[in-house]
Amino acid sequence: MGSTNVVHQLFQDPISSHAFNADQTQLVVSNSTPLTHIMQLGGDKKFSTKEVLEQHIERVTSVDWAPKTNRIVTCAGDRNAYVWNYQEEDGYWKPCLVLLRINRAATFVRWSPLEDRFAVGSGARLLSICYFDPEHNWWVSKHIKKPIRSTILCVDWHPSNHLVAIGSCDFKCRVFCSALKELGDKPQTSNWMPKLNKFGTLLAEFDTNNGWVHGVQFSPSGNQLAWVAHDSSVNVVNSTTLTKVHTILTANLPYSCLLWMSENSFAAAGFNYCPDLYTVSADGVAFTAKMDVKKEKSGGGVAMSAMARFQKLDVQGQSETAGTTVDTTHENCITEIRALTRNPATGTISKFSTSGKDGRLVIWNFDALSSSLGGLKI
Repeated sequence: MGSTNVVHQLFQDPISSHAFNADQTQLVVSNSTPLTHIMQLGGDKKFSTKEVLEQHIERVTSVDWAPKTNRIVTCAGDRNAYVWNYQEEDGYWKPCLVLLRINRAATFVRWSPLEDRFAVGSGARLLSICYFDPEHNWWVSKHIKKPIRSTILCVDWHPSNHLVAIGSCDFKCRVFCSALKELGDKPQTSNWMPKLNKFGTLLAEFDTNNGWVHGVQFSPSGNQLAWVAHDSSVNVVNSTTLTKVHTILTANLPYSCLLWMSENSFAAAGFNYCPDLYTVSADGVAFTAKMDVKKEKSGGGVAMSAMARFQKLDVQGQSETAGTTVDTTHENCITEIRALTRNPATGTISKFSTSGKDGRLVIWNFDALSSSLGGLKI
């Protein structure tokens, strides 16, 4: 079936965000500096830096690549965001200014499904919905402020293009109407929005009690919403029963991001260094399996002589080397998880990527992973 994952050591610095282009031959990545790297997949199946985007003056916190329109958006701690358009005739990426109008760092950015707008979360306790103004040739923003009371850490768009979900440091997960009259939006009613509402209307609010909301995402159909928080909780709500939130408090370290693998399962990753699979049913949400096959230790099972054992005790204060290395593919916190190959008919994912504070990008093959884990299914 092939390897379960492919590891790319892109940097020695932590990776804060990454995104692929449409054919997955290029990658935009932020290595927690003011620079944004565009990397090309070479014939040796390795990524190398093709171009460096240098417009920001503070650490780039989030990036996203619109696959259809081939536009990149970046945001940073300098309170700015830029949309980058590729100039075919000159062969370089040209930045276009975004008027965010915020007084704190921008923390998270995502293109909408139709790629005609994007959302930027920030420490200014507001969400910026940005769209292009052709008259002035720049991107302008409209703000959603109330009732957000703290920094926004994550954002996700509903497949309808007119709803947006956020997670923030005030322990809340919220869903807003983001329909823009400036773009002639004509949203449809749904379980999330039973009647037509104006821009910025709060449609749903969920409390996590004891933790910042690190990651949030709608399911492929948009009928379900999942989020993970710093209290090590995993939460799911169905739009048909918004008053009933399924929550489990895990024994793991907190998750920082998640990705729906199908309409009934999602992967969550974070401070445990590996992605975990969860299954959603009418009864709630349940842990299914760890998705990282442990690496075999070299030299395992070799008997240690009495002299070597005493020497190890004398030098290290312990009889074994257990605890000094990790047996997961990532060696530090996973900061982002992205879908690479999704079946448009069923919404199931066969390939996804993760990046982390170890400077690694890992591409996971779920089909091979399923085989190695004994027929794991989503």
